[in-house]
Amino acid sequence: MTVTTVPSMPTRLLTDVHPTTSIPAPPGEGPTDGWTRLVDAVAEAGQYPTRADAERVTRVVLSALGGHVVGDERVDLARALPEEAARIVASQVPAIRPLTAAQFVESVAARVEHATTATARWDVSSVLGVLPKLVGDELTDRVLDRLPPGYALLFGRARLTPSG
Repeated sequence: MTVTTVPSMPTRLLTDVHPTTSIPAPPGEGPTDGWTRLVDAVAEAGQYPTRADAERVTRVVLSALGGHVVGDERVDLARALPEEAARIVASQVPAIRPLTAAQFVESVAARVEHATTATARWDVSSVLGVLPKLVGDELTDRVLDRLPPGYALLFGRARLTPSG
C-alpha cells in the first residue's frame, strides 16, 4: 500500500471535515454511481491527492466499521449505502469485542502501511464524516448508540451527553 500525505491535517478540526458535502442519490442512478459519489465525497472531505487514495481509505474504513456495527443497524446501514460500500460492510465478520473509538482508529492504522494514529484518525473521520449525509441522521444515531462512546466525533458529531 502507499502512504497518503494529508495536507493541512494538523490545523483542521474534525468538525471541518467537509460539513457541506451532500451526496443524495439522483433518480435512476446506476449501481456504481453511488460508490463514485461516496468516494468523491471522501476525496473532497479528506483532501486526498488522488481518487485512488480516497477509494483505498474508504474501503479500509468501511471494512473496519463493518465488523463493529451489528444487528439491525448493520443490515440497515448496508441497505442505505451504495452497493459496493454495502458489500464491504456486510462481508465483515462481526468483532468479538467492541473497540473503543481510539482502538478503532488504531486498528485502521494497523491496516494501512506507514500510517500513524493521526493519519488514521484523519482517514476515519474523512470516511465516517460523510456517512450521515448519505444514510441519514436517524440511522447514524442508531449506529452510534450501538458503538462504544467516542465514535460520534469520528462521524463529525459532538455527543456531549450519554445516549439514553
